[in-house]
Amino acid sequence: MPVPVSKRLGVQELADLNERFESACDGCLRHAVNERFGAGAAQMSSFRLEDVALFDMFWRVNQQARLVTLDTWRLRDGNGNVDTVMVQDTGCPLHNARIEAGTNWPRACGVWQRMVGEHGFNLFYRGPGWRLDCLCTGGRSSSLERFCLAGIDAWITGLRRDQGMERGNIGIVEWEEPRANYKINPLANWTFEEVRNYVEEHAVPYNELHDKNYPSIGCAPCTRAIESGEDPRAGRWWWESDPNAKECGLHLVALAARL
Repeated sequence: MPVPVSKRLGVQELADLNERFESACDGCLRHAVNERFGAGAAQMSSFRLEDVALFDMFWRVNQQARLVTLDTWRLRDGNGNVDTVMVQDTGCPLHNARIEAGTNWPRACGVWQRMVGEHGFNLFYRGPGWRLDCLCTGGRSSSLERFCLAGIDAWITGLRRDQGMERGNIGIVEWEEPRANYKINPLANWTFEEVRNYVEEHAVPYNELHDKNYPSIGCAPCTRAIESGEDPRAGRWWWESDPNAKECGLHLVALAARL
C-alpha cells in the first residue's frame, strides 16, 4: 500500500533528514516512530546481530515497536539447526514484543512445485539467475511486499554501508519508488564491531552462530562459515563467484532518491 501523500517527504526534507540523522541513530528512530510514521513504521528482522541490536534501540525509543519477519522455513539457530525460534524466543520476551511473521514462500505455489519437479529442490545452486529469479527475488521479495510491508509506510532495516556492494551508498532515509514507501537504515554508518559492542554492552540475546565464524547469516543452504581473512559476506551464496552479486533480492530496488 503506497504511503499517503500527507506523509511523504519533499526532496529537500529528505536531504535534511539524512544530514540530521547521519550520526544520530536514536534520533532517527524516535523521529520515524514518534513523530512521522507512528504505527506505520516497523522493523524488518531476520534476527542477525544488527537486527537484534537495532530492535533493542527501537524498543527503547518506543515500547510498542513493531517487529516483522519473513519466515523462509530455512533459517538457522545458534547450533546450526534450521530454526530461528531460539533467537526469537530469547530476544522477544526481553522486549515483550510480538513478532509479525509473514510467509508465502514459492514452494507453497504451483509454479515452485513444477520447478522443483523439473530441476530439484536446491535449484538455486545453479547460479545467481536461478537463485534470484526462483528464490530470493521471485519468492522473498514478493512475499515481503504482499505480507510484510502491507500497510507499512516505512520499514526499518539493519543495513550498513560497510557490508559493501550497493549497500555502500545507502542513505539513512530512502524513498523506494517501486514499493512507494520509505526504507530507514539507522545503522548505515555503523561497523560490525560497533554493533557487536552494543549487543555485548546491553546484553542483547543473539544468534550464537556469530561466534562461530558466521558474521553474516542467511538461509541455511545459502550460508557457510568464513575462513580467516575472507570478506564478511563470503559465506553468503558461497558457490557464486561474483562478490558484487551477493544480495538476497529484498534490497535490489531502484531508488528515486538516494542521498
